[in-house]
Amino acid sequence: MVNQAPHQLDIFQWLMGPIDEVYGVWRNLNHPYIEVEDTAVAIVKFKSGAIGNIIVSNSQKPGIYGKVHIHGENGASIGVQTDGGAMFIAGMSSITEPPVNDLWSVSGEEKMLDQWVKQDSDFFNSINAMEHYMMLQDEDFCDAIINNRKPMVSGEDGRVTVELFTAIYRSQRDNQPVKFPLFQENDQFDFDGRL
Repeated sequence: MVNQAPHQLDIFQWLMGPIDEVYGVWRNLNHPYIEVEDTAVAIVKFKSGAIGNIIVSNSQKPGIYGKVHIHGENGASIGVQTDGGAMFIAGMSSITEPPVNDLWSVSGEEKMLDQWVKQDSDFFNSINAMEHYMMLQDEDFCDAIINNRKPMVSGEDGRVTVELFTAIYRSQRDNQPVKFPLFQENDQFDFDGRL
C-alpha cells in the first residue's frame, strides 16, 4: 500500500470524501522475501454514507494495473486506469501504458470513452511522462513560494493517504474496524501492525 498504491488511495479519497471507518486485511502471499504485504483488501465507509472497497496486490500477472472505479447510486460507473502494463522502477524502466479513463457508463456519454482514451493516449505519447508531471508539481511548488500561497497539494493532503493505509494496518492487527480520525498510539511499538 505504501509503495505501489498511495496515488490510487489518494485519488480514491479525493473523489469520495472524508472516511468514517475502515476494515482491512493484508497478507504477504507470494513474496516471502520482502518485508511488506503483497496483497491487501479493505472496506471503507465514508462520512457521506457511501461505501467502497480497496484491492491492492502485487501477486497477480500480468504486471501492475492501478485503477480507481466509482459506481454511483444511479448505476453509472466511471473509472481511471492510473498505471498499467508493468511495474515502474525509477532509472530502470519506463511507464509502459498511458493513464486513461477506462470506464464510463454515464447515461448519454457512454460512447465518449473511446474518444477520451485516444485523447489521453495521444497526449501521453506527446510528452516525456517521466518528467512532465514532476515538472508541473515543481512549478506549482515554486509558484506557491513566490506568491505566498498554498501549493495545489499540501503535506496535509498527503497525510490523509497515510492515515488510510495506517488504518488498514491497524485493522489487520486488531481484527476490527478502525474509526476516523486516527488517534496517536503511544503504547504500541509495532509500526501500526506492520511488524
